[in-house]
Amino acid sequence: MEEEIHYIVKNLYGVDVRPVITAAPKNIDADYSCNVAMTLARELHKSPMEIASEIAKEYGDGVEIAPPGFLNFISSDDNFKEKLADFGGKFTKNISCGDINEEYDGKTVICEFSDPNPFKVLHVGHLYTSIVGDSISRMLEFAGAKVVRANFGGDVGLHVAKTLWAVLNDDVALDDLTIEIIAEKYVKGTNAYEENEEAKKEIVRINKAIYEIALEGEYDSDDDENLEDGGAVEEDLLREKLAKYYWKGREISYKYFEDFYAKIGVKFDKYYPESTVAMRGLAEVKNGLKDGVYEESDGAIVYKGEKKDLHTRVFINNAGLPTYEAKDVGLIFTKWDDYKFDKSIVITGNDIIDYMKVVLSSVAEMKPELTERTLHLTHGNVRLPGNEKMSSRKGNFIKAVDVLEAVRNECQLEAGMRMKEKMERIRPDVTIDPDFSAMKVDRKVVMGAIKYAFLKYKVGGNIEFDVESSVSMTGNSGPYLQYSAVRAQKILANMMKDGITKAGDDEWVLDEHEKSMIKKVVEYPNILSEAVAELAPSKICTYLYELAQEFSRFYENVKVAGSHFEYERGQIVLAYLKVMTHGLNLLGIEVPEKM
Repeated sequence: MEEEIHYIVKNLYGVDVRPVITAAPKNIDADYSCNVAMTLARELHKSPMEIASEIAKEYGDGVEIAPPGFLNFISSDDNFKEKLADFGGKFTKNISCGDINEEYDGKTVICEFSDPNPFKVLHVGHLYTSIVGDSISRMLEFAGAKVVRANFGGDVGLHVAKTLWAVLNDDVALDDLTIEIIAEKYVKGTNAYEENEEAKKEIVRINKAIYEIALEGEYDSDDDENLEDGGAVEEDLLREKLAKYYWKGREISYKYFEDFYAKIGVKFDKYYPESTVAMRGLAEVKNGLKDGVYEESDGAIVYKGEKKDLHTRVFINNAGLPTYEAKDVGLIFTKWDDYKFDKSIVITGNDIIDYMKVVLSSVAEMKPELTERTLHLTHGNVRLPGNEKMSSRKGNFIKAVDVLEAVRNECQLEAGMRMKEKMERIRPDVTIDPDFSAMKVDRKVVMGAIKYAFLKYKVGGNIEFDVESSVSMTGNSGPYLQYSAVRAQKILANMMKDGITKAGDDEWVLDEHEKSMIKKVVEYPNILSEAVAELAPSKICTYLYELAQEFSRFYENVKVAGSHFEYERGQIVLAYLKVMTHGLNLLGIEVPEKM
């Protein structure tokens, strides 16, 4: 219908406009509706009703006009059945993403997200960006892109020096080092750096030594030669001991990251520790200095962003070390060398928007095609209701593992309460006190609750994560959608058990609930196209919730099992299940076998 209206408008008025046709409101005696006449009225200097009348005349049967200029379409049962049949096969990008394939099909896209720093623990913000980045990567893969999931982290820098200063100062045994101790010592080292001048000097010296240790390569206890001739040995520091603690802490950190990502079902193809790109950044900044991109200032090398309505930032400090800015420069060039990407998507918090503008502006002066292919997506802060802004420096952040545990506990409580209600209906004379802690909760349900609770928000704003509502079986939640899919699975399983494999001979006349269900199902390709174009998982969430609500109404009003049109109605259920399962998969959510 959209193609035909597009052709008619172009032929009648010489205007190339893409009409949007949507499902008509339920109180209108039509199936679909279009407001293209109203969007053209000002440009054509005609009334919307006149334009709608002219378009309808060209279109022919099946369309009516309504004030103030709507085109309302009535679709036949055969048309609905044909649309339903299109959903009988396996989804492919060609069926479901339309023109969006031209942008991503066959293209190499690096999607960089999560980006935790070794020597720190993962907080809820890392959990959020990991889930968002994974969903966007899945959407791009579906659109035909070859996606490289990248993870960039600071394995060198002041945060490492602060942590190791406190570890050595407190004489923590190497074998006792854990990620929890690392987090605790980071807070202590940060406070010492800010409050104790002597400690600050020592941390700065450790910081420089760590750069040298990282560049020399991983410490080998059987061969200490790399520690003997690698640079100046600090007077008050046993270099060998520092190297052992550095590599041990780095190993613990990356193992901790990998274990956590496995728990939440997120994978990465490439890790970029800062130490591996720091020298490349240093070299590119020095080259840029020769070309006038950067300038010297008080012994440091800076980029004066004011010339681009930005601000000045230091890229190499007065000790000759690359700052975060230079490392990001090195990362951009290294990613290009590794993959010659068509697009690089970097997902971070809103707090570094201005920072990234300066970094990208400086790179644009050296190799503009890299920044032209780079998209910086940002998001707000994640908070529990009433929670203050988090800070790992202060130690008041919400750990990512604590979020998983809180949702699991809430799922247990929800399961226990449902069991209690069920048992009391069966035996109203008996008081039931279930052991909530003994309730088994499927990992798929826990992760479905968390992922959907994050992804239903539009990327960009703050996210308020409410544990209780995230596991609700009746509201806009992941478990509600999973339960709806499980219900559809059960209907289809019963059909298979009954041997229902083909349609009957009688004509199947669709009722309003069957039509509404099919209409909602076949919206999916357009929703996918919009979601991929905008890199917006939230659009998929909104659609899936509306789809589940429509299925609930269908389930309540239409008999499937044992009905005269059991096979035909089963095809609606099958199409619904395919769309729901596919959409949830793009969100990184699995459908359990039962709930």
